[in-house]
Amino acid sequence: MKKHAAIFDLDGTLVNSLEDIAGSMNRVLAHYGYPSHSYDEYKLLVGEGLKNLTERCLPEGARSEDNIARCLAMMMKVYSSCYVEKSHLYNGIPDLLDELSSRKLKVSILSNKADELTQQICGKLLNKWNFELIVGHSDRFPRKPNPASALYIAQSMNVEPQNIIYMGDTAIDMKTANAAGMFAVGVTWGFRGREELASNGAKVIIDSPMELVSAL
Repeated sequence: MKKHAAIFDLDGTLVNSLEDIAGSMNRVLAHYGYPSHSYDEYKLLVGEGLKNLTERCLPEGARSEDNIARCLAMMMKVYSSCYVEKSHLYNGIPDLLDELSSRKLKVSILSNKADELTQQICGKLLNKWNFELIVGHSDRFPRKPNPASALYIAQSMNVEPQNIIYMGDTAIDMKTANAAGMFAVGVTWGFRGREELASNGAKVIIDSPMELVSAL
């Protein structure tokens, strides 16, 4: 396939951020006397922003809007203090980004994480590479899988959607890619599995970052 650009999801695709997210959320839950969740449980809980994560982590009887807002405010404060304490790039991601840079492919990042946190994490862990755009969630666009933000990135890069690879680790990413008319590449090293990716429209599924180069 001949593609001219790539859009990457952030968490679970470029960056393994699960320990920092899980640790922060469990601190909030413990503070308010709620049960915590395991690392593996968080793999299924994350992916749609911290507000949705907070709601899902609370017991069903504690999910009032006021309580969600209170716990979310604390989660933002705790996570903002340790967002790259244990987070790191997945093995092979630096090599992949170096290769794409050498090929002059335009690359961007699109995350459901709050834009401020997305910018901070990318500034710490991905500042070696030049991304055309880094877009986190804000009031500008609906959350993925709504394709509006992905199409905005395509327009800003001046690349037709069909000429863009969209790489992510969840059903949300595959749905976003297909809704935007992009080539959906699922990755198995992130938070979800091959079955979820395949059943939600992945055109290709890869097990290591450099396999994307072979696909190119």
